[in-house]
Amino acid sequence: MTSSRANDAHLIEFLTDLFGPSRVLCRPHQLAAYECDGYVAQTGLPRAVVFPETTDEVAQVVRYLHEHEVPFLPRGAGTGLSGGAMPRNGEVVISLVRMNKLLRVDFDNLRAVVQPGHVNLQLTRKISAQGYYYAPDPSSQSVCTIGGNLAENAGGSHCLKYGVTTNHIVAAKVVLPTGDVVDIGAEFGDALGYDLLGLVVGSEGTLGIATEITVKILKKPEAVRTALAMFDTVADAADTVTDIIGAGIIPAAIEMMDQLAMQAVDKSNYHVGYPKDIEAVLLIEVDGMAAGLEDVAAEIVHICHKHNVRTVKVAASDEERALWWSSRKMAFGATGRISPDYIVQDGVIPRTKLSQVMARIQQLSEESGLRIANVFHAGDGNLHPLICYDSRVPGQTELATRVGSEILKACVDAGGSITGEHGVGVEKIEEMRYMFDDTDLAAQAAVRQVFNPADLCNAGKLIPKPARCAEVKHMQRLIEQHAEVFRDLEDQTLTLRS
Repeated sequence: MTSSRANDAHLIEFLTDLFGPSRVLCRPHQLAAYECDGYVAQTGLPRAVVFPETTDEVAQVVRYLHEHEVPFLPRGAGTGLSGGAMPRNGEVVISLVRMNKLLRVDFDNLRAVVQPGHVNLQLTRKISAQGYYYAPDPSSQSVCTIGGNLAENAGGSHCLKYGVTTNHIVAAKVVLPTGDVVDIGAEFGDALGYDLLGLVVGSEGTLGIATEITVKILKKPEAVRTALAMFDTVADAADTVTDIIGAGIIPAAIEMMDQLAMQAVDKSNYHVGYPKDIEAVLLIEVDGMAAGLEDVAAEIVHICHKHNVRTVKVAASDEERALWWSSRKMAFGATGRISPDYIVQDGVIPRTKLSQVMARIQQLSEESGLRIANVFHAGDGNLHPLICYDSRVPGQTELATRVGSEILKACVDAGGSITGEHGVGVEKIEEMRYMFDDTDLAAQAAVRQVFNPADLCNAGKLIPKPARCAEVKHMQRLIEQHAEVFRDLEDQTLTLRS
């Protein structure tokens, strides 16, 4: 890249002329607020932060940055948990929070068009009076943006039945890293040609910046039933999840918390009163037509009893249901009440391997001496272990990071994935090698090169360099081929030391 800090004065002058001084941040104390997202283990200062309000403004600034080889990245609400919005290369941060409008709603055809800074939960609130809602519901839905959800392909508690973000976005207007503006997807029916929307959703801001997003909205279900089930063992709770799905019941959500997570949320304002001697609690919700829903709820209660549930209760009111969900939704934040720091992991496993992987997580906790709270989407096997540590203690941050990596390896070894909804960002970039070889990574990098030829848009995220991966694999092959020689050298070293 030819750009240098020496040219920053000219850059700031251009940005100020384009946006006005009130929509450009460039002073160190202002930039400090943008040094990371919700993943705080790594930080980096941006060169500047700008606040466009239209697609044309986004296109103008991206075109200028591309022409002058200045790195940049898009940012929503900063709630991401993998470092996807963390500056690594002195980027200009293009903050989309002012592009927060609901542009259009088509109730008859179940569509809405929003700008990327529109807050997830606000869309549901604006259309709920007409009996509609937007289904994806990340735990941060009260503050996270739909543009950020698109970038990370966010999930949520109800994705078991309704799917993740990619199942609800049908079209988008995107500013490419060159500054060109394209329309991808189709508001109705399947788009012709290549599935560019499928590429962009979940690409973590490395292929472009969405400036208008067309989403599906849904009619509210006629009835909802929610059960809270408490178990003496994690294994019994896990087996209950498997049997509910095996019985042909597809709940809207099945959430699980372990004892440490329950302790955290019960210290909050959403006090449910979880017993201190149980290992797991399930929050199970079904929805749909009112006719027959009580029978489904009764069958769920019956299955819970088959697996030694201590207590199981169906919510008696909307207020009780809201309390249970509030307790679950704020579990991440509540962990701050029991630990000064924590890393949220995001692995995925087959439901049938839940007990096995949970046992491995417990083993890692005991071996490392770090407490791990578990709160996750049990229905679709999306785990969220919260690794508690204290960054003030030398070495604990690195230890927590290593434990997180081992958890992800256990997920992959069980037939799963390193992420279900939080993305790769910088946090899991090395762990991509658990799942992909050199050829896979090179193919992904080639796709990115088509959209992002100068690698200026959110560089250093999502995909590790295949060349480095090849070097590691080459070393591994050498070690395997010369294992006997290495063992002899080790024996000789030990002899010399003794």
